[in-house]
Amino acid sequence: MKRYENDLIQLNQMKADGVSESIKTISRQSETIQEVSKEIKVFSEEDHLADKPFDVIELYEQLKEFIFNMDDHISIKPTKLYIAFTSNKRNFTDILLLKSGLKLWVNMKKGELDDPEDRMRDVSETGHWGNGDYEIFIKDDEHIEYIMGLIKQSYEKNK
Repeated sequence: MKRYENDLIQLNQMKADGVSESIKTISRQSETIQEVSKEIKVFSEEDHLADKPFDVIELYEQLKEFIFNMDDHISIKPTKLYIAFTSNKRNFTDILLLKSGLKLWVNMKKGELDDPEDRMRDVSETGHWGNGDYEIFIKDDEHIEYIMGLIKQSYEKNK
């Protein structure tokens, strides 16, 4: 912020980490270049929490607290489809909040994750939204400690 005479101030706009805007440019040979800008939507954690049942939000908050307790350098990056947890700008787990539970992806390649209870689903050859080759659906906190151990493996690999 810079102050000038007559109580005028100049503010510098700051951009949140990981947020990007896009404006597409359309051009044709015979026409001048037209800029077409659509409404730019920046997604927030609140967008993902809206209209979700209390128990799903509570489960998400429990996982989020564990994730943030692993390290001070972890950040959250809400996208259109899921909420990403990152370390050094690299996703290590992605969470999608659903009405019936959470879908969670662990960002590790097939064969890298130590999952002795075989709880994670291999999605290496199927389309999916999150990063990594492992997915799990969570509807309660019954196996939460085990799942948190899997998230920690991904964090250690991707930090």
